[in-house]
Amino acid sequence: MNQNPKKVLNLPERQCEELTVAKKHLSLRHLLRNCIIVLRNEAKMSYIDFDKLQLINLQYSLTKELLRSDRAGAYSSTSIIGCNTRKYHGLLIVRQPNLDGQHHVLLSTVDETIIQQESDFNFGIHRYKGGYYNPKGHKYIRDFTTEPIPKLTFRVGGVFLTKEMLFTHDEARVIIKYTLQDAHSPTVLRLKPFLAFRNHHSLSKNNIFADTKYEPIKNGIKMRMYEGYSPLYLQLSKKDEYVHVPHWYYDIEYIEELERGYEYLEDLFVPGFFEVALKKGESIYFSAGLAEVDPAELSKLYKKEVSCRIPRNTFKNCLINSAHQFIQKNDDKTGIIAGFPWYERRYRDTLIALPGLTLADGRVENFKAVFDSVISEMQGPIFPGPRSDKGCQVDSADSQLWLFWALQQYVSFSGKKLAVWKEYGNKLKEILAFYRQGNCAHLRMTEEGLIEAFDHYRPLTWMDAIVDGKLITPRHGKAVEVNALWYNAVMFTLELAKAGKDTAFIAELEPLANQIPASFIRTFWDESRGYLADVVQVNKTDWSVRPNQVFATSLPYSPLDEIICKKILDKVQSELLTPRGLRSLSPKDPNYVGVYQGNQASRDLAAHQGSVWPWLISHFAEGFLKIHGKQGLPFINKLLSGFEPVMREHGIGSVSEVYDGDPPHRFGGAISMAWSVSELLRLGMIIEQYENLSE
Repeated sequence: MNQNPKKVLNLPERQCEELTVAKKHLSLRHLLRNCIIVLRNEAKMSYIDFDKLQLINLQYSLTKELLRSDRAGAYSSTSIIGCNTRKYHGLLIVRQPNLDGQHHVLLSTVDETIIQQESDFNFGIHRYKGGYYNPKGHKYIRDFTTEPIPKLTFRVGGVFLTKEMLFTHDEARVIIKYTLQDAHSPTVLRLKPFLAFRNHHSLSKNNIFADTKYEPIKNGIKMRMYEGYSPLYLQLSKKDEYVHVPHWYYDIEYIEELERGYEYLEDLFVPGFFEVALKKGESIYFSAGLAEVDPAELSKLYKKEVSCRIPRNTFKNCLINSAHQFIQKNDDKTGIIAGFPWYERRYRDTLIALPGLTLADGRVENFKAVFDSVISEMQGPIFPGPRSDKGCQVDSADSQLWLFWALQQYVSFSGKKLAVWKEYGNKLKEILAFYRQGNCAHLRMTEEGLIEAFDHYRPLTWMDAIVDGKLITPRHGKAVEVNALWYNAVMFTLELAKAGKDTAFIAELEPLANQIPASFIRTFWDESRGYLADVVQVNKTDWSVRPNQVFATSLPYSPLDEIICKKILDKVQSELLTPRGLRSLSPKDPNYVGVYQGNQASRDLAAHQGSVWPWLISHFAEGFLKIHGKQGLPFINKLLSGFEPVMREHGIGSVSEVYDGDPPHRFGGAISMAWSVSELLRLGMIIEQYENLSE
């Protein structure tokens, strides 16, 4: 009976070694039983999971956050163990058009209690003022997995209860599935909802104006704490008993807000609790939404939603799954949320993120829907925003230029050059004319064909942090990436015009296209330094080593030759490149800030003075591969695969806004950022293109 367990059961090598040792002390029957247990555990493993020791370690588990959104902008977010650590956490966070149109937290959380033989075991967890946790439900958690949707497993005595949370695609509704996997005596599940009814940027407090009454509905209740809010419908799939015991819970503490320097204590309202008997193997569904649902349909709705989920079982699938959450439709408009949980739509972010979020998985229709929505919102050649007396936008020098780049990616993907010119050619001409004619007091084209922007009080580019009313990185003048984008926009428009045989426009624009490269090199390049200036003003040139110069190497049309591009990329690689993207400033600079932490002023100071931005990695890689071709793929592939651990670090299955400039490059900012996700997806597309090139 000296059979090899690896050959018999095809087990992984490490587990076979363990079983071989165990075989000396076990009968074959016991050995086979242990093999089966190993196989079962292996089968339960998902791409992202956490074990008991990780989950009960609050310092570890509370930094891991979940986020799901629907296509209309509602979202649900909390930590993986269900303890809210931010004011932006909540199970049902929805827009309130009758109030301010912003996101509001209606249902903050739900506490679960198992009742057996007159003993209560509360699986909830809250942090109260002073860092005190009560109840401490995390001590009952045994496992967390993400497939097919996030699932927590609790154990107390002989009771095994699983909790799976799902956010529906097309309506603001969270559904929680509870399954009693095992129990040895009659079991009752008690659910206690904690309500907030407040803007997600603020916190709720006990007050006399809250409406604590409820209206009974089928298997649940309907509540609206304040006038103007949408009613909240709380229902179970099984007939239950609801006990109305209105009560405020005081001074719930949000540690992330405390550390970020914001108000951090909240009072939450609990109207009462639901109780329902559970049998071994039985599942029930708890729903919270803005409309009543037929309880008998909850199981069917849940299964339908699960079936259409993109599994988060690979790195790429995690990114695609995350990408879909940013694209949201309201009425006849489709837009992109810049980042969760606190950002809204922003035109620059939308245009940068658009190609990667849509084209990476072939969703051309989503690209068109978002792009056409953006175009429809433009007021002539500019985006809505603050204006001077002359009526032009004063807070951005580059947003319109990213529009050309986004459309360029679409043309490259679809090959519809002539169709794009016919549909968007006039708008592209209009935008170029706006830059060329200089009718805006804050934006003009110089005689040498470059773009110059002036505003000492507003940020003009993506480096837009302001602290105490002062710009952290004032970039008025000729900014390097603005002019790289400008040249690319001019050349791309010429390319389309030639496809459309618009000879008059070609003749008008070609002299400018021929002028820009020499002007760009003369203005920004310094041979002795070996890199480009970041900003050039009348009497001052900023030679800070920043990542903005990388766009001059990555854009489809570059004003630079290959030799200069290589020198720039070498400089960027040596001082700015990290495993999480490009630093916003070289560590050699005296203004460098290596850690993103503290209150808002401290974080804003660090954001563009050293913090790492993941979205920039694709532009470095694109420039690098232009120089090195397929020979550069191993290095770039390593950069992309190096992001795989990120999937379980902060926003589970997504990519954060920024990372520390200093190793180990800890995450910071928004837990899920559109352009961070999109540019990793686009980098994957770039790699595939080079892999498919013939030698």
